[in-house]
Amino acid sequence: MEIMHKLASHLKTRLVELNRAKQQGRKIVGYTPGGYLPEELILASGAIPICLIRGGDHSVVELTGAYLCRWIDTFCRAQIGYAVSGDDPYYSIVDLLAIPITDNHIRAISDITDHSTDIEVFPFGVPHMKEESTFSYYLHGITRLKAKLEALTGTEITKPKLREAISLCNRERELFREISLMRKSGPVPISSRDFVALNHASFLADKEVMVEILESLYKELKGRIALPDGHPRILLTGSTLAMGDSRVLDLIDEAGGEVVIEEFAEGIRPYWENVNPDGDLMKALAECYFMQRVPPAWFRPGNERRDFLIKLAKDFNVDGVIWYQLMYRESYKTESYYFPDKLKRDTGLRMLTVESDYDPSEMGPLRTRIETFIETIRGKRHG
Repeated sequence: MEIMHKLASHLKTRLVELNRAKQQGRKIVGYTPGGYLPEELILASGAIPICLIRGGDHSVVELTGAYLCRWIDTFCRAQIGYAVSGDDPYYSIVDLLAIPITDNHIRAISDITDHSTDIEVFPFGVPHMKEESTFSYYLHGITRLKAKLEALTGTEITKPKLREAISLCNRERELFREISLMRKSGPVPISSRDFVALNHASFLADKEVMVEILESLYKELKGRIALPDGHPRILLTGSTLAMGDSRVLDLIDEAGGEVVIEEFAEGIRPYWENVNPDGDLMKALAECYFMQRVPPAWFRPGNERRDFLIKLAKDFNVDGVIWYQLMYRESYKTESYYFPDKLKRDTGLRMLTVESDYDPSEMGPLRTRIETFIETIRGKRHG
C-alpha cells in the first residue's frame, strides 16, 4: 500500500524533525508503553510525545546483566539496555522520561534509568484495581504530570489546548477502531503486520501526520474488495509486542495462519474508548485511561481482561488463540495457565502459549509449535 510507504518515509526522517524541533525550543517527552500515559497532556503543553516501544534484540537484553537480576521481563530489560547504552537515539533525544509505574518490571526501568543515566525520569503510580480511591490516586498522578509538563515547557495547559489535544487523539483512536473492526468477519482488508506497524508508528510519528495517514488508509480500505483466503483466523494476545519483535507474526504467517485481532498491554495502542471532551477534562482523561480501558493482566481482579478476550474471540470469529508472552512477566504467565480452560468452556477454542526472551535460538521450537497448532486448527475445520 502506498500509504504505508508514506508512513515509512515519515518515520525515516522523524529523528531529524525532532532534533530540529529541539533546536527551536520544543521539548521531547518520552514515555513507556502500557496505555496509562495521556499523550493529550504532552501535546497540550506544546511538547512532543514519544513512546519508547523498541524491542526484539537479544543482545541489548544481555547488556542489562550488570544492572539488575535476570528475573525481569524481557521487554523491560531491553529498555534498560537501550537507555544505558545509548543504542536507541530516541532515549538520547528526550528531555523527560515519564513512566507510569504499573508493576515491578516497569519500576526497574524507572529506577535504573534514573540511577545510571542522565535522563530525567518522572514516575507516577498506577493502582491495580478500579474503584473510587484508586481513581483518585491515578488522577492525582496525572495531575502531578500536568504540573511537571507545565514547568518543563513554560506553557500552561489550558482547557482549550487540552480539549484540542483530546479531539486529535480521539480521532486517532476512532480510526484505529474503525480499521480494526474491518477485520471482524469475512476477508481481511489489512494484514496484522500492517495494523501492528501502524500502531508502532503512532507512538513515534507526528500526531497530525499520523491521523492524516489513518484517514487516507481508512478511505482506501473501505473501497477495497478483499478475496477470501481460508486461512485459520487467530487472536494474538500477550504482554508486549514491541517494534522490532515480529517473529511471532512471521511464524504465524509462514504456518498459514492469519491474525485478525490483537490484544497487548504494550505495543498496541488502546483504541476502544474515547475521552469525553466535555466537563472536567482531567477527570475525563482519568476515566478513559484508567477506568474505561480494559486493564492488563496485572490488574486484580483479572476477569475484565479475560472476558474481553472471550468477546474478541467471538466477535472476530477466530479459530484459535496464540498467547505470546515474554519471559518473567509473571502476571501473564500465571494467567496463561488457567485462561485456556475458560476459553475452551466459553468458545470451544484452543490456545497455544509461547514464550520468548528475544533469543534467536528460540526460532526452531517456536516454528514447530506454531506450525503444529495451525495444522491442528486446519484439521479440525476440515474434520
